Amino acid sequence: MPRVIALYRHPVKGFTPEACEVLDVLEQGRIKGDRVLGIRFANSPVIDDGWSVKHEFIALVNTPGIARLHLRFDHKTLNLCISLENTVLVNETLSEKGRKTIAAAIENYVLTLDENPLSSHPERLPLRIVGDGITSRYQDNEAGQITLHSRESLAAVSVAVGDTNLSELRFRSNIAIEGLEAWDEQSWVGRQICIGKVIFDAVIPKTRCLATQANPDSGTRDLPILKTLTSAFNQKKPTFAIGMVTSGVGGRIHVGDKVRLLD
Repeated sequence: MPRVIALYRHPVKGFTPEACEVLDVLEQGRIKGDRVLGIRFANSPVIDDGWSVKHEFIALVNTPGIARLHLRFDHKTLNLCISLENTVLVNETLSEKGRKTIAAAIENYVLTLDENPLSSHPERLPLRIVGDGITSRYQDNEAGQITLHSRESLAAVSVAVGDTNLSELRFRSNIAIEGLEAWDEQSWVGRQICIGKVIFDAVIPKTRCLATQANPDSGTRDLPILKTLTSAFNQKKPTFAIGMVTSGVGGRIHVGDKVRLLD
């Protein structure tokens, strides 16, 4: 029987994940502590903490170099620490002053990168920290989705792209499982899945973007993941993982939980 092999949440949209032993699944398609903050452009038409599309944020899709940054977010004190290698760039709580300091530190770093969305777009400055640090809000889909892939599918992509050490962090899933044939999870769309005691509806195959081509360690675009997905696996759109929502109430899932399809 398939089992959960790894769990992740991403406190800041587009930045490095936290590996977790346990995730609290909320109602609909959200995980507690996941995508609770974002770093948004000044010219976004959304002026409050509301949801907006990923292209209005600093994210891997437009700034692969942020993969080099390491984030630690304290979900209790709302303190965000961002470091580059062994150098702390900023370490602040989400006070008004702290938000401005965090945004300025990210802005200064991004402007040093060869590939960045700011140098030729001064109207996007200054950057803004959005989100309260508590509410899961900034998934790519406004309604929220929890994402899942299998290690077997990852292995198939690894072979096709010619990188035996392909990291699943490129795909930014919340749940990684093992114990399937490659791509079996794609056939789950339209069905219900039980993980531990939580029931999910599998609603959509996940179409991928340029974020997957950013190396999680070096922050460079080093592999043609999108082209590989369509050419090697005969996909119309580059697809990896599935999006899920909760079927009714949420609950808690753990590494090691069994994964089963419901009739």
